[in-house]
Amino acid sequence: MKNIRNFCIIAHIDHGKSTLADRLMDATGAVSSREKQDQLLDSMDLERERGITIKSHAIQMDYHYKGEDYVLNLIDTPGHVDFSYEVSRSIAACEGALLVVDAAQSIQAQTISNLYLALENDLEIIPVLNKVDLPSANPELVTDDIVGLLGCDAEDVIPASAKTGIGIEAILEAIINKIPAPKGNVNEPLQALIFDSVYNPFRGIETYFKILNGEIRKGQHIKFMATGKDYFADEVGSLKLKQEIRTSVKAGDVGYLITGIKEAKEVKVGDTITDFKNPTKNIIAGFEDVKPMVFAGIYPVDTDDFEDLRSSMEKLQLNDASLVFAAESSAALGFGFRCGFLGMLHMEIIQERLEREFDMTVITTVPNVSYHAYTKKEPDTVLVVNNPTDLPEPSKLDRVEEPYIKAQVITKTDYVGAVMNLCIEKRGELNNQVYLTQDRVELSFEMPLSEIVFDFYDRLKSVSRGYASFDYSPVGHKKSDLIKLDILLNAEQVDALSALVHRSNAFTLGKRI
Repeated sequence: MKNIRNFCIIAHIDHGKSTLADRLMDATGAVSSREKQDQLLDSMDLERERGITIKSHAIQMDYHYKGEDYVLNLIDTPGHVDFSYEVSRSIAACEGALLVVDAAQSIQAQTISNLYLALENDLEIIPVLNKVDLPSANPELVTDDIVGLLGCDAEDVIPASAKTGIGIEAILEAIINKIPAPKGNVNEPLQALIFDSVYNPFRGIETYFKILNGEIRKGQHIKFMATGKDYFADEVGSLKLKQEIRTSVKAGDVGYLITGIKEAKEVKVGDTITDFKNPTKNIIAGFEDVKPMVFAGIYPVDTDDFEDLRSSMEKLQLNDASLVFAAESSAALGFGFRCGFLGMLHMEIIQERLEREFDMTVITTVPNVSYHAYTKKEPDTVLVVNNPTDLPEPSKLDRVEEPYIKAQVITKTDYVGAVMNLCIEKRGELNNQVYLTQDRVELSFEMPLSEIVFDFYDRLKSVSRGYASFDYSPVGHKKSDLIKLDILLNAEQVDALSALVHRSNAFTLGKRI
């Protein structure tokens, strides 16, 4: 076990995580020259087309260092704020993290929020300054920024270029010397954490796990503790570029398990796997449940496809644990699902994956967020309103509260005025303004979540010429003056087109529609 290292790569969007993963695989010989391609771990067509990572990807590499053989388990994580749930799951399976910062762009909002996630889990952080070969790179200044953020020494920051291969050996040495080996005991009862699952149409569900104690053997009778179901381990192995079958996987290591499970509901990410006859006493403290931010209805174009859509959604949920959905019906669109997403990009990706991977053509309703309504009769009882049609009538309504977020925007000082104007237009209140360096400033706002659902991110990028980065976290609900905007077609109200909007925006939005 002392020669195993489990680590992930965290960074802001486009700072070079997947390219760095490619170079690490080249350096350790995990990939042959015939299998080589850019962003090798991004296996989905959508990821390759858009140049973003959507799913975390785990791979095992072997490395020979100072006469000893080491096993390195790497997890490449997404950078976009909508997929931070994937990052939190990857971090739970690691002891260390490579924090990658772009030498031309310096520290961005997502760098900081992913760093805090890693620190909360007591991970050892190795700072990597990437893209030092770029003509626009400013290594000295960005190194100072990293030192200021982490409180480390300037010598600890590894200058590298994932494109040209500079600094890759130094990164591998740092992984072996600085990241602690996993703790655990092979002789204790089996205790393994499920951190991901993938649906395979031929073999059922593949479960990815990290073993904390004990070992898992082929043919072993095992039990999933959260669901209480038991299975036999038909196949276990390690996650090389192609899965490698093994007779057993021991404490500290990461691997995959196939048990022939066909039902999506039976595998829960964050669950504990243990031995059926000799179970562990301790359930691993799992991940926090995912909190959807944006809600929208997804309906099949043809109502007969409802059951196909249900099974497609269940299979997709396996591959993306942050998707939440429940059945609902609409007078205009028939039967469909009310889905919760982590953000607008997440919603767009889910819609595209349904079309590509399951041939489902779907209609998506206007996205909205979840509100709290209180009636005059029972002013203390909360009614959760996910759909505008659930809102009580105005005569019975006492008040409506909407979810607020704390937004952090990091931008260049030239664009502070434009960013402030945008946030105030979106009903935001400025709480704090901190100068990180002479020309970079961090603005903290409190604003309604519903205002950032539509076009906030795109407009932020355009007013700051792409220089602003954005991150947010929920802070609870506040009372607000909200009204329901109904749209009539031929004098008949269409429930699928209704939206809850702030009174000040109702006229302009109605006019625009």
